Amino acid sequence: MPSSSGTLAESITRQREALKTLLREPLAQTAQACSQVWGDRQALNAILSESLAQQAICKYMYALDTQAIQISDTLGRDGAVVPDFGRNRADRPYMNERVPSEGFLLSQAYISLRAKRPSLTAIQIVRDANGRVLGFVGADFDLRNLPLTGKLYDEPTHWRQIKGDPAIRGTVFHQTRSDSQMDINIDTVLGVLEELMTGHGVYHVILHFSSSRAVIWLFDDPYRYRLLDIDALTDPNICLVYPERAYPADALVPRDRIRAVLDGLRDLRFMDEMFYLRSGTLNIFNGVVGLTFSCDGSHYLPWGEFLGKGYDFWASDKAIGR
Repeated sequence: MPSSSGTLAESITRQREALKTLLREPLAQTAQACSQVWGDRQALNAILSESLAQQAICKYMYALDTQAIQISDTLGRDGAVVPDFGRNRADRPYMNERVPSEGFLLSQAYISLRAKRPSLTAIQIVRDANGRVLGFVGADFDLRNLPLTGKLYDEPTHWRQIKGDPAIRGTVFHQTRSDSQMDINIDTVLGVLEELMTGHGVYHVILHFSSSRAVIWLFDDPYRYRLLDIDALTDPNICLVYPERAYPADALVPRDRIRAVLDGLRDLRFMDEMFYLRSGTLNIFNGVVGLTFSCDGSHYLPWGEFLGKGYDFWASDKAIGR
């Protein structure tokens, strides 16, 4: 099975490489200037303040000795943070990463101490004329201020399996499925949902079988979800509430396959008294079916692959995650 993090990891790597290209040269120039006045607190402050003014995306700059003790003030947009002089930054995440041989490091993202926000720090080694390491120049960046050059991350469409709470898996052999109101009225419920998805603009649905409810999203109002209880799900009149809408041309799930997917969810709900579906989701735009079983294991897979897997697969140890 393909790695579920590959596409996301590649997107992060591309973004980080773009930021390195943007930050490397300005920080190297700052380090070179600082090497000429190393040990002079006021002179370092002046150079760091000037460099900060030229970098609109940088939040703070400072100089550290080889032990990560701060030998300048922290220079910010509102001036110097004087109490930071002498601060030991050795325990901060960016000081515990290995600086590459070229002397520049862009840290992994971390949560800042002051603002409690996701941040990055760029570290540049400072050397004297003979190449001896004097210390480091650090530059802090709030992720909100960084120019995000990468395109929006594309959610993978291959099958992914995620194991759930071990405590639930450990007790699954001591439980049996009880018929919920949704189970009892499943044909009516699926008929209502099929109509909402094929003709009334519902593009995403989550069915909670055990608690007899569904959560739906409409492309007319995509930022708000609607909660449908069992009374709404068993009343076909609910379709009158939502205006008729043409089935979207860019949906990945064909209109005439919606019912097949919903029937597939029903089959998994009743497939076994011990291992059964607790909730199922369908999104017609990304074409992904989501499944959460009684053992708390979850699966996300394309609708076509879902329809291609029969009872023998879902009842297997591999699928259930035993």
